[in-house]
Amino acid sequence: MLTTFNRFRFNSFRILLSVLAGVILATTATTQAHAAPTESQYLDLPEINQDGTSAGGLNPTLPLDRSELKSALSSARNSGIDPSRYATLLRQYWLVVGAENANIELANWDPQRGLAANRTTIDDVYVNYLRMTNAHPELYWSGMAGLAGVSFASGFYDLGDASTILSVNGVHQLADAAAGVVAAFPPGTTSPLPSDLQLLITQGPHTDSGDIDWYVTRLLTMQKHIFMDLVPMHEAYIALGSKGIEEFERAGLFDDNISQAWQGISEGTPDSLADALIRMASREQNQVIADQWDTTTQGRGSIGRVLTYVTTVAGKPAVPGTPAPGTYAPIEVTVNLAGARTAVTAPLPAFNWADREPRWSFIADELAPSYITAVQQHSRETQAILANPFTEMSARGRLIPRLPDLLYDLTTGWELQPA
Repeated sequence: MLTTFNRFRFNSFRILLSVLAGVILATTATTQAHAAPTESQYLDLPEINQDGTSAGGLNPTLPLDRSELKSALSSARNSGIDPSRYATLLRQYWLVVGAENANIELANWDPQRGLAANRTTIDDVYVNYLRMTNAHPELYWSGMAGLAGVSFASGFYDLGDASTILSVNGVHQLADAAAGVVAAFPPGTTSPLPSDLQLLITQGPHTDSGDIDWYVTRLLTMQKHIFMDLVPMHEAYIALGSKGIEEFERAGLFDDNISQAWQGISEGTPDSLADALIRMASREQNQVIADQWDTTTQGRGSIGRVLTYVTTVAGKPAVPGTPAPGTYAPIEVTVNLAGARTAVTAPLPAFNWADREPRWSFIADELAPSYITAVQQHSRETQAILANPFTEMSARGRLIPRLPDLLYDLTTGWELQPA
């Protein structure tokens, strides 16, 4: 009887040990799964939202919490896996760092919500660019982007202001003024005029509020796309120096152009810093948002080209020494007037900012060299400009003060000379 009881007790104890072992193993497996989320959740993720179309970061799988991202990134680094597998996690972490430094909530940064919902963020983006270059003067790109942003932000506000050219009534007014001047030409003599000017005259009067809202959304998306691409690498450099840049390279996030740009910043000579600016500007305009500009010009029938041309007409970068587009490349054509060949010069740009080649020519020939000259030859004055409150600079860049002169030039600044 005792033997039977002992056998029963032993078997019960063995069963209990088996159950406890199973529980321990299950608990250990669960704990390991939570301790290493990078193995299952944060590796090999695509950049779904890299073009800035939607709210949030690069991939909705990734958190927007800095501490969570930092922990996951540390785990990935310590695991010894190839950095290319956590590339999106890496960029997301530094994107969140950049957004926090810019006082931007990524979860609420949604270009699709339009101008009013993003108005504060518009300024915050450019304030952050100026913050970076004021702390690190070698970062030429962020300085130029901040100053160029004065004009860009002013343009946003002009788009939302019914009293400017960049509004429904304003586009109609600009189209009517241009049509009035061109109507003075004899029949059949206007064909040499640029097609964008002719579209402004014929299609500009059909612009409506839906067109303006659509265009604002396009610009807001490009603004976010640039921030998401270039700010993370800048934040990594500011925090970690060359080690931060090297990790981006190991993760496969850089091509030769941007790698050479950061090498130039590391060298720190006037020539290498100037070269780095050109390379970063090229990445921004010729890689990051080039396709988005192309799509914009093709949008809403011919209205995409009308609105991109209107902003070319009205735009003037705030970088010292940079000419207005109409001064840089005015319309110059030869027509037959009263039987005589006549050269016509108009104070309007002969190009559309949305077109790749002329946009890059303006940046490479005028905008970037002007900034390089400013920071290298007039550093004290330029530092004072860069330290100005952004809101004050953007207010001075508004079109309203310049509107009378612009309309005057449009209607009276045409020159006719014998060819």
